[in-house]
Amino acid sequence: MNRRLVLLAITAISLGVFPGASAAPRAQACHPRLLVLSAFPAEIGPALAATAVSKTVVIDGRAFFLGRLKGNDVVLALTGIGLVNADHTTRVAFDNFGCGKAAFSGIVFSGVSGGHTYIGDVTVPSRWTLNDGKTFYPADPRMFATVQTVVARGVPLEQVSPLGDCACLGLVDPDAVQTIHMPHKPQILLGGKGRSSDPFIGNAFPCIPGSGDVFGCQPCKTPRFAASDIPRFVQGAAPFLNPNFFLNYFKNPSTTPAGYDADDMETAAVARVAAEKHVPFIGFRALSDGLGDPLMLPGFPAQFFVYRQYAAENAAAVELAFLAAWAKH
Repeated sequence: MNRRLVLLAITAISLGVFPGASAAPRAQACHPRLLVLSAFPAEIGPALAATAVSKTVVIDGRAFFLGRLKGNDVVLALTGIGLVNADHTTRVAFDNFGCGKAAFSGIVFSGVSGGHTYIGDVTVPSRWTLNDGKTFYPADPRMFATVQTVVARGVPLEQVSPLGDCACLGLVDPDAVQTIHMPHKPQILLGGKGRSSDPFIGNAFPCIPGSGDVFGCQPCKTPRFAASDIPRFVQGAAPFLNPNFFLNYFKNPSTTPAGYDADDMETAAVARVAAEKHVPFIGFRALSDGLGDPLMLPGFPAQFFVYRQYAAENAAAVELAFLAAWAKH
């Protein structure tokens, strides 16, 4: 299923730089870190806010944030939306931050998705597929067991949907304005299957500089524009300039196929790279569109835009609880 609304609007592009960012092709100190990924700015916001960032490295137009998160040495990054971006960013990370055979100590993905349960529910699938079930990539058993322990102890989840930082200016707390009290108390659903698909037909969907907390190129807590964003947008935009692509996409938005607990556009691509590299992997996805909508919106994509921050916060809550426990394993 195609999970996110794809709006390609040409926005005013402003130039800027990351203060203190390094463009070095390879990090000099080599010790295994956790690779912590999300697809778009609203998803990575909670994890980045909890990270003590020591260094920012820009490689291939992508910013990687090195630091400490819940007791773990980490590299955080936005993959960008879609399978191609997720695969590419993960491989760039391995090429530049991996430590020989040790590579990363693990990969953790957090974000929003579709599914069959309630908006705000957090899913932690035990396996992921890129090809509708022909091949599966498993979550790491030790990581999954750690999540089970954490969930058994209790992880508080939000039940009020925040407005978020739609403009991605980084000037307001995304949780400052509480908008909608959800009638369903969100649950954490362990196990089952996750699915990732590609509505972009093998193309890398471009981020759009300055376009907000979904389609923007950088996390909202960082400078809003970077010079490296512009070539990424220009090079990637061409395949999407045909308006028929979007007309066809929105005419018949698909729904999550039966048998899948999470349905997105990135996780399985990252899980595949992790499997190739023999690195532990786990993914957290919270439903941004599903059951229990008090506004009775017509599913995806309307629900996604209203509840994306709510879902991202809940997915991150479980992710951060897991990371705190994983640091002690």
